[in-house]
Amino acid sequence: PRNSISHKPPRKGAEQHGSLCESSSFRSGPVHSGEMAELDNLVLKLYEVQAVKFGTFKLKSGITSPIYFDLRVIVSHPSLMNEVGFTPATNTCFRPPLTHSHCDCSTPHELVSSVLFRCAQEARLQYGSVCGVPYTALPLATIVCSKHGVPMLIRRKESKDYGTKKLVEGTIHPGDSCLIVEDVVTSGSSVLETAQVLRNEGLKVTDAVVLMDREQGGAARLAEEGIALHSVITISKLLEVLRAGGRIDAAAAESVHQFIRDNNTFGASTCGLSAPKKPCKELSYEARADLPGVHPMAAQLLRLMEEKRSNLCLSADVSRAEELLQLAEELGPLICVLKTHVDILEDFSVQVANSLKDLAIKHNFLIFEDRKFADIGNTVKHQYEGGLYRIASWAHMVNAHAVPGPGVVHGLRAVGKALERGCLLIAQMSSRGSLATGGYTQEVVKMAEDNSDFVFGFICGSRISDKPGFVHMTPGVQLQSGGDGMGQQYSCPGEVIGTKGCDVIIVGRGILAASDKVAAAEEYRKAGWEAYLKRLS
Repeated sequence: PRNSISHKPPRKGAEQHGSLCESSSFRSGPVHSGEMAELDNLVLKLYEVQAVKFGTFKLKSGITSPIYFDLRVIVSHPSLMNEVGFTPATNTCFRPPLTHSHCDCSTPHELVSSVLFRCAQEARLQYGSVCGVPYTALPLATIVCSKHGVPMLIRRKESKDYGTKKLVEGTIHPGDSCLIVEDVVTSGSSVLETAQVLRNEGLKVTDAVVLMDREQGGAARLAEEGIALHSVITISKLLEVLRAGGRIDAAAAESVHQFIRDNNTFGASTCGLSAPKKPCKELSYEARADLPGVHPMAAQLLRLMEEKRSNLCLSADVSRAEELLQLAEELGPLICVLKTHVDILEDFSVQVANSLKDLAIKHNFLIFEDRKFADIGNTVKHQYEGGLYRIASWAHMVNAHAVPGPGVVHGLRAVGKALERGCLLIAQMSSRGSLATGGYTQEVVKMAEDNSDFVFGFICGSRISDKPGFVHMTPGVQLQSGGDGMGQQYSCPGEVIGTKGCDVIIVGRGILAASDKVAAAEEYRKAGWEAYLKRLS
């Protein structure tokens, strides 16, 4: 492969005690005192610039953590650069004597890129290009590539609707191996998302180097997907160095250790601590349906999906009732849910609604009216039960924005609960520039938890709740990732179900625009179901 990094193995019989790079699949030669001094210095330097913080922090997942890594701050220390030497021509790393004064002048970026590159060297990785996980790892990948003459690729989080519309920028050679660079790994989801995008471009992804492994199951999860994680520092090592350096006390260290024990996202912790939690097991749809307290609509949908071996929702965005009913008749056997936009039908009638209900019974699917309610409670109550469409009388489920506050749910519940209906809250959207992100999404999750007697899940792009009773349904799905000219962003079934942990794929144009809609629907059904089975295995 182009610009590959390859080293000879250690001589036979050489003593091996570990290395600067910690990997479940590799241990290299003896650790030199200079390397350990550099690693300790890096930990202390990160602490000094407040890239490592102790206290009480709410993570993206909603969990409260006693430790937080904010490696973005290292971009603000340019005056500390140019102290760690390299010899790019030979792809080896030259390490000058590590005196105390030398280390004090080293930039965190320079130190990090140095140890990340050395980590890849010691693992004898071969790769033709490097890709940093957006966004914090991008400057790290840039320094590694520029100093060592390695081609770099840039992954966009979303494709643009102009220009080349690419998700990956740079020169791509299908069949080459690409090394992923990341700053911190917890569950491994960000690495997996990047790997999926790169693999969709024809690249091989088998390894990732990371500065900090939080030891919360990310390495095990990545291994399940064929990616070996090579970490420079584990959270256990970081705590050890900070404790020895007098930066934190025993209570702070134990608080973090306990947090890691209690919050393993995939499997048993590798912290070297006693009594780790047992590996988390992914529950099947059917097992989730049988859990106590699960909303009846969620239970019905989960059982239906298991019975039909389908997690496919058809987005039937058509303007004529005849076409809607024909789609329901032809594709009904392959889907678990049929999603309507009743307000774009030019010829809606009560008879159309009744015919759709009959087809739902005949082919065993649920009807989801994509109404996106977003008004005060009293208004949505009347919109739901009355008006021209009388949605509550025929749709098993509807959705709503959380912007108006919990009143929107209360208004819908006043009508739908007695009819055994359910509601999905819109937590994320697949359109470019959506404001439904971050803190807003977390507030949506909280609203759902507070109203779980009527809300049974989310419209979202990834799993946002660890409560197995909630169903996660994802729009914007096509067999190939990408985007259209109107801001829509597409993900593939394997990414949505396997990597992002969602339950239902919502597919519209990928089926409706096909010359053989039945064959296209079967292809999506099969892709979604196989991704689910792989997630269970």
